[in-house]
Amino acid sequence: MVETLAQNEVCCEGALEDLSAALPDEEMLYDLADLFKVFADTTRIKILFALMDDDLCVAHIAEAVGASQSAVSHQLRILKQARLVKFRREGKQVIYSLSDDHVHTVLAQGMQHICE
Repeated sequence: MVETLAQNEVCCEGALEDLSAALPDEEMLYDLADLFKVFADTTRIKILFALMDDDLCVAHIAEAVGASQSAVSHQLRILKQARLVKFRREGKQVIYSLSDDHVHTVLAQGMQHICE
């Protein structure tokens, strides 16, 4: 057993050095962890899925996800800060959409992962 541990330590020395060099810096890892935290709320996930098919105003998002407009506005603020959604004005209305195809891909791959 001791011999096996010693062999593993020798075997893994180069691998550990390669791994340390390949890891992103701490700030990037912190930012990535913050991004994934945004996905940790079901209301936000529902909003993102609602926006996958169409651009919507707050009232329509609220109706689609079964939440109040106030709650949806609060969650949209968080999603905007995370750059997952964007908005544009059409007269007095504000229309929301997914920021880019990356958001769609993350959601679709997440669903695929949990359905396997």
